[in-house]
Amino acid sequence: MFLYLLAIIPLFFLLKFASKTSLLHILKKWLRLLKDKCYVYQYYKVPQFNHNMQENQLYRQISTYLNSLPCLEDSNFTNLFSGNKSNEINLVVDDTNQYIVDNFLGARACWINEKDDKTGLNSFVLKIRNKDKRRILRPYLQHIHTKFDEIEQRRNKVRLFININRRWISVPFTHPATFDTVVMEQDLKNKVKADLDTFLKSKQHYTRIGRIWKRNYLLYGPSGTGKSTFIAAMANFLSYDVYEINLSKVSNNSDLKSLLLQTRNKSLIVIEDLDIYLCDKSAALSSSAILNFMDGIFSCCGDERVMIFTMNNKDQIDQTVLRPGRIDFHIHFPLCDFDAFKSLATSHLGLKDHKLFPQVEEVFQTGSVLSPAEISEIMISNRSSPSRALKLVISAHQSNSKLVPSRTSDKIRTIQSNIEANMATKPPLWLSKSRSVRPVEESGVLPQVLSKSQSVRPVNELGDSCTFGKESVNELRKFYGLIRIRSTRKKSLDLDTTEKENPRHSS
Repeated sequence: MFLYLLAIIPLFFLLKFASKTSLLHILKKWLRLLKDKCYVYQYYKVPQFNHNMQENQLYRQISTYLNSLPCLEDSNFTNLFSGNKSNEINLVVDDTNQYIVDNFLGARACWINEKDDKTGLNSFVLKIRNKDKRRILRPYLQHIHTKFDEIEQRRNKVRLFININRRWISVPFTHPATFDTVVMEQDLKNKVKADLDTFLKSKQHYTRIGRIWKRNYLLYGPSGTGKSTFIAAMANFLSYDVYEINLSKVSNNSDLKSLLLQTRNKSLIVIEDLDIYLCDKSAALSSSAILNFMDGIFSCCGDERVMIFTMNNKDQIDQTVLRPGRIDFHIHFPLCDFDAFKSLATSHLGLKDHKLFPQVEEVFQTGSVLSPAEISEIMISNRSSPSRALKLVISAHQSNSKLVPSRTSDKIRTIQSNIEANMATKPPLWLSKSRSVRPVEESGVLPQVLSKSQSVRPVNELGDSCTFGKESVNELRKFYGLIRIRSTRKKSLDLDTTEKENPRHSS
C-alpha cells in the first residue's frame, strides 16, 4: 500500500506540472500523431477561389461556421477582434496552420487552415476517418450550410467591398439612409421602389426571355445632390452587399473582369463619376472595356445584380453608352428647389411651416443655385436656431445667384434710365394718346423686358436690355404711379382751363 502511494504521489505532481506547462500540449500532439498512424484518413481541400478566381462560396460558409464554434477557444492559436458592440469580442480563425476539431454524429472532423506559399491563397482542409466519410460527409456539409444561413439571418448586415490590388476587401456597411430619408419627388421615389420590387420577383421572367437577371441604373446631376445617399438607400432597401469599383485602382482590362468575377449574387455594383473616366483618354482602361463591363459577356457571371453608375453631366456622353441594355433607368438629381427645401426643413429642423417660408420661396423662384448638401450643412450647423438657418439659406442663395445690380437704389436708377431711353425713342403703347392711361395693375400690360414669365438673368448677360425680378417690378409700378398722378393732374388742369374759356366765348 505504501508503495502505491509512493507511485501515485509523484504521478499526481507530474500531471499537475504538465497541466501548467506546454508538456500536456506536447503529449496531446504526440497522441494525435499516433492516432493518425493507426487510422486511415480521407482529406478534402476547400480552396478560397476557384480556377476562374471567383470566390468559393463553400469556403466562406466554412469560415463563418468555424468562427462560431465554441471549440475555437480550445485551438492552439486564434485571432481576437472587437465586435460591433463595445463589449463584444470575436474569435476568428487564423489565416494559416490552425487546427480545429469538430464533432458531428459521434465522429471527429478536423479542419486545418493552410496557405499556399506560391499563390498566397488560403484553403481549408477537412480530415475525416476513412470509415466515417460515407456516413457523415454529406450530412456534415449540409449541416454547415444550414448553420451558415442561420448565422447570416441573425446578422442581416450589408457589407461594403472596395477593390485593392485586384482583390476585394470588405467592411460593415452602416449607412443609415433609407427611401424615407432621401429628399426626392415622391412620385419618382415610388417609381424607383416599384421598379426594384418588380426586379426582385422577375427571375423566371428574365430566364424565359433569355436575358441576364440584372438591372442598370444611371444617377446623374451636379455634385451634392444626393446620388451616393440614394445608392445607400437602395442597398438598405434590397439588403444587398455593395461593391464600389474605383477605376483609378484598376490597371488594365483583365483586372476589371477579374473583379467582376469575384462579386457575389445579390449585390450592388457601383461605379461613380463614370463620365470622368469615359472622357479621360489617358486612363489605363479603354472605353470598350467599360462598355463590356456594363453589358458584355462577363456581366452574365452572376444573377440578381444591380449595377449603378453616376455622372455629373450626361450631355457630353456618347449615346451608345446610354442606350437601353446598358442603362435601363435614368434618374436625374437636380439642384435644390423649394419643395426639396421644405423636405429638408422638416427632416433637419422639424419645420412644416415658418414665417420666412414665403421669402424663401420668392428667392427660389429666381432659380436653383444651391445643392441639397449645401442647404443640409447650413441646417445642421444651425439646427438650434431654425430662423437663423432659414436666413442663412436666403443669404447663401442670393450670394450664389450673382444678380446685379444688387442694391435697390441701383435697380431704381437702372429702371428710370431705361424708361427715359425708351420714351425718348418711341412712346410706349400704354402711353399712346389714342388710349387712356391706366395703372399697370389694371391694364395688365407690361413691357416685354418686364414679363413675369421670363427668368431673372444677370445684367451683364443682357446687353442693352434688362430683365428684372419681382422687387424691381414693384419699384417700377410705384414709378409709373407717379407718372399717372402727374398725367391726371395735368389733364384736370387742361379741363379747368377749357371750362373757363368756354363761358367767355358764350358771352
